[in-house]
Amino acid sequence: MQPSMRISPSAPSKSASFRDTANSLGVHDTLQYGPRSIAAETKSSNNNLEHRLIHWDETQDNLKLTMLRDVHGLHVPARLLMERKTVSMDPHMPAMRRSNIHLDILMGRDETLDPPDFFLGMEHGPSFSLHSEMEKKLRM
Repeated sequence: MQPSMRISPSAPSKSASFRDTANSLGVHDTLQYGPRSIAAETKSSNNNLEHRLIHWDETQDNLKLTMLRDVHGLHVPARLLMERKTVSMDPHMPAMRRSNIHLDILMGRDETLDPPDFFLGMEHGPSFSLHSEMEKKLRM
């Protein structure tokens, strides 16, 4: 966690480099990769809005933890992060999906309704292969 008071995620950094298109002499290989365009190289795969939507929850959580640290001290966000990690360890069978209400409360998502709340993570149907799910969970 980097302490930050940002309300919205920062814009993605843009950089231009020809390392991927360089030949053995370290020069852009125009014959193989075409003419070099700085505008195309600086355009990232995610535009600004998409990048902000992807990182919105992470930034808001970081802001809340930073405010807790400033008001109550370092022990409160550390304790909250430890509680989240403890609660997120899920000892039940992986094929039997269920919601984790404890983690939702600690994350502040207990008053929102999302599709996983209704489908319990089973949007694609139940998994009938219990053994393969256990092997995937235990990394066997």
